[in-house]
Amino acid sequence: MKLLRLYEKLLNEYGTQNWWPARTRAEMIAGAILTQNTAWKNVERAITNLHRNGALNLGTLYKIPVPELAEWIRPAGYFNQKAGCLKNFASLLHENYTGKLDRLFKLGTDELRAVLLAVKGIGKETADCILLYAAKRPVFVVDAYTRRFLAAHGFEAESKLPYDAVAGTFTAQLPEDVQLFNEYHALIVRWGKFHSNHKDSQSC
Repeated sequence: MKLLRLYEKLLNEYGTQNWWPARTRAEMIAGAILTQNTAWKNVERAITNLHRNGALNLGTLYKIPVPELAEWIRPAGYFNQKAGCLKNFASLLHENYTGKLDRLFKLGTDELRAVLLAVKGIGKETADCILLYAAKRPVFVVDAYTRRFLAAHGFEAESKLPYDAVAGTFTAQLPEDVQLFNEYHALIVRWGKFHSNHKDSQSC
């Protein structure tokens, strides 16, 4: 399949990306929420603030007042909305799953995705990041780089499809493998950042 060959080419060119850069599942989930509409360097600053204040666990996020949380994550931008989203997720976990990610992650993939999408502030890309990187489910994450990558490699029509159909373009051609989906998404992001900085470069 063409997309599998492209994955192998990306892997040869850029190497393993070791993404998501987080020490715990709670940190990964926080990062997925914070990275909406901002650069990762800003997320790192916000994550550092949360670490410094002992707030990178879902129990603390559940208890902490939104204004205080918003101030800590200010570097990530849209800090009031993102603080609300973090609180919404922590509230979901503590009020419905006894505060345990393992209990939440016992849900089937489709049900878990629906639960995540019902949290105010979590959209499909963020939900799928949580599914793939924290819950270890074989779902393909779609972002702006994914669409650019498809368009640059002969899938222009597919790149313009709705989110779930774009994800389906990948899952239809690839083995259902969490690590492969993880690495492929990370490699596409690496490709996208490289070509954003090299406008005249050819695609891989």
